[in-house]
Parts: sequence; structure tokens; C-alpha cells
Amino acid sequence: MGFPDRIERTVELAHAPARVWRALTTAEGLGTWFGDEAEIDLRPGGPARLAWKEGFAVRMRVERVEEPRVFGYTWQIMGLAEDDPRRTYVEFTLEPVAAGTRLTVVESGFAQLPDEVYEKAHESNTQGWGNELGKLAAHLDAA
Repeated sequence: MGFPDRIERTVELAHAPARVWRALTTAEGLGTWFGDEAEIDLRPGGPARLAWKEGFAVRMRVERVEEPRVFGYTWQIMGLAEDDPRRTYVEFTLEPVAAGTRLTVVESGFAQLPDEVYEKAHESNTQGWGNELGKLAAHLDAA
């Protein structure tokens, strides 16, 4: 397949890594900027869930927790049935910088998808990460 397998975005946030970490890894944080409601068991293998007022919800599985530097999870792929075992992997890397934190998010695993699902999922998530990282920055700035 000639399609990109991953999406990568980097943003610099004017907040300490510990504060960014809490926004990424707690139900209160995730439920404020990423969804309308969240649950998370912050340990490798732990379940997590995001839900939105519009009725959409997504299940996640925590895969990597290296506080306060790396947080990763797998989640359902838009366009596939809820019981489909294929998932993409999302990893946040936090790096302290003079102005606060450089946050990089990488979502990978799109190459496993059939063409008709790939295009919609990759395009939607590419746009989505730009929007969501903007919401994260606004959430941190408002607090």
C-alpha cells in the first residue's frame, strides 16, 4: 500500500510537562479537552473510554505509561465495526523545553486498512489531531 501509515503532529505548550501529563492521562483532563466524558485506568493493559454528547464513544486500551514522558494507547478505527480487532496506536511524547513542553502525538497503524476505510479514517484523524491539540492548548491556557 502506498498510503502513509502514520499521522504526526508537534505543538509547543507554555505549561510544565507535569501539567500536560495530567491533561493527557486523567479522566478529568481527557473529559475536558478531548471528549465530554472520560474514564481511564492508567496502567499498561488498562481500559479507557471517551464519550461525546453527540452519542459517539470510543474504547481505548492503555499500552504505555512512562510518567511524565510517554503515554500510549490503542483505539478503535472509525469506519470499522466496534468488534473489529484492528486498532491504531496513539503515542504522546512530552519533552521539557524552555517555554514549557514540546508535545508530539503520533498515530500509526493505518496501513492495515482497506482502501475505502483508510482514506476516511486517515483524513478524519489528520484533521482531528489538529483540532484536538488546539483544544488541549486552550484548556491548559484557561486553567
